[in-house]
Amino acid sequence: MARPQNEPVVHSVTSAASSSTDDQDQRVKRYLTMMGIRVLCFGLVFVTTGWLRWAAVAGAVLIPYFAVIVANAVRPRQAGSIQAVTPPIDRTPRLGR
Repeated sequence: MARPQNEPVVHSVTSAASSSTDDQDQRVKRYLTMMGIRVLCFGLVFVTTGWLRWAAVAGAVLIPYFAVIVANAVRPRQAGSIQAVTPPIDRTPRLGR
């Protein structure tokens, strides 16, 4: 079905890439989650003994390194594709036609 020349082209934005703000929000949530786990590790250092205490110490020391790496890992931008959408013909009866 051909589109008449005088009608505008309608584009769909459902295939657009996610915004950089959404990406940053997800990275901040992951960072804060990892820092929350680190705080838990600090608490476990004072209430546990043996190998569990040393695992908590290792977690409290190593988690910040991985949290920063994860927080700075920006997803590569994907080019969104915009495709023309042909709207259906409006067959609604109109007054005066």
